[in-house]
Amino acid sequence: MPNAAPSESDATLPRLAYAFAPLHKRAFGVAIGLAAGLLIAGATVLYILRGPEGGPGLALLSHYFAGYTVSWLGAMVGFAWGFLTGFVAGWFFAFCRNFTIGVLIFFIRVRSELSQTRDFLDHI
Repeated sequence: MPNAAPSESDATLPRLAYAFAPLHKRAFGVAIGLAAGLLIAGATVLYILRGPEGGPGLALLSHYFAGYTVSWLGAMVGFAWGFLTGFVAGWFFAFCRNFTIGVLIFFIRVRSELSQTRDFLDHI
């Protein structure tokens, strides 16, 4: 039996399944949360080491994050708040993306099924 070369459509199916795979909400939330927390903590540490250059700078974050100050303790508080807000934002983004992809696939499937049965009565 000769080996048949896979057709282009056979090679596309795994790529499509991978492209439309749902995001894991908790994992995406943790990833975005870690990035946001490290960004805020890193910016605070750099601000402490380089010294303020005038203006309010990072001190404005204390209006949004309770307990945040431009200090070493504030870097840890900023990391915690950054992680929390990043986690919520990442989780919500993954939820919205999964929901949108699910609705899109549902409508595509329904349209495909309707187009296959459009001429059903012509064959009776």
